[in-house]
Amino acid sequence: MQKIKKKKLQKQRREFNQLTLEDRVKIEIKYREGLSLRDIAKYLGGGRTASAVCREIGSRPRKGVGKYQAHISHAKALERRYGKKPDRLKDDFIRTYVKTKLKDLHWSPEQISLRLPIDHPGYEISYEAIYQFIYSQISPSGYGKLKDGCEDLRPYLPRRHKRRQTKGFRQAQKTWRPELPSIENRPAVVDRRKQIGHWEDDTMVSRQSTERLKTINERVSGVVLIGKMRDGTISESNRVVNERLGKIPEHIRKTLTRDRGTENFGHEELQKDLNISCYFAHAYCSQERGSNENLNGLIRRFFPKKTDFSKVTDEQINRAEFLLNSRPRKRHGGKTPLEVLLARTGVAITY
Repeated sequence: MQKIKKKKLQKQRREFNQLTLEDRVKIEIKYREGLSLRDIAKYLGGGRTASAVCREIGSRPRKGVGKYQAHISHAKALERRYGKKPDRLKDDFIRTYVKTKLKDLHWSPEQISLRLPIDHPGYEISYEAIYQFIYSQISPSGYGKLKDGCEDLRPYLPRRHKRRQTKGFRQAQKTWRPELPSIENRPAVVDRRKQIGHWEDDTMVSRQSTERLKTINERVSGVVLIGKMRDGTISESNRVVNERLGKIPEHIRKTLTRDRGTENFGHEELQKDLNISCYFAHAYCSQERGSNENLNGLIRRFFPKKTDFSKVTDEQINRAEFLLNSRPRKRHGGKTPLEVLLARTGVAITY
């Protein structure tokens, strides 16, 4: 009888699991998508109930865009649990390391988290703790107002958001130009990101001048090449691509994927000069060149919008290129693009 009673009690008793930050992020995303509280609870799993989700959201109206923010709710939960906000990055050595890499080398919090145990075994910090440390210095009242006596590290973040927010995506109408070599005909090996030698390129423009930047990246190693164009003509685009890719050994110069900007329509000449195959992504499908689009966002940290590219020197461009190529990458286990390129091909890029 006692055993039967114990089993019944165990069935009736629910395990109490605190919501994690990951749980709250899932709630925020699915709540904005319009899922019901019951469906959100099922999506979370782990015995979560609709009532628990309702308490977390705080009985806010359906599709509460801007009404529920995971990171703010998580910080408040920690404050309630511990009686005060957690002391993030309390170790002076880690705090100094984080600030140095953010401000001097423009590393992201995730890259800092990856590299810290490599540079200093025995030390570790999560990238979320770094983000929380940065935004804990921002007042919850007002739009991103800095607290008194605190240092504003937001300008050193990849996107420099005043407050933490969920990233959205725009949709655009698709067009098609069949006369250009399509990405659909590109070798399947390129998609697998196993073979070094497949590149992407794009053009960064500025309203302040006719000069622009040509950005080129290798899909596997993540190596970056940057050059300045005097204008947006085909000849200028070809000149810069020839100068930068021409210094790369031919055996790791296999394909080049581009967008459908008119400056890229000199692909036939490039194919002859560099012995490389060019392919064009579908119109308005930047995700087909995701690595390059992400690269452009990183370059904007050095040359923000409204930068007059005519005033940007070659030394500044070389410095930005070096910093991007020498930063640790998550997909390489903390190794840099230069280290991966050298280990995989024996090719060293020096500065």
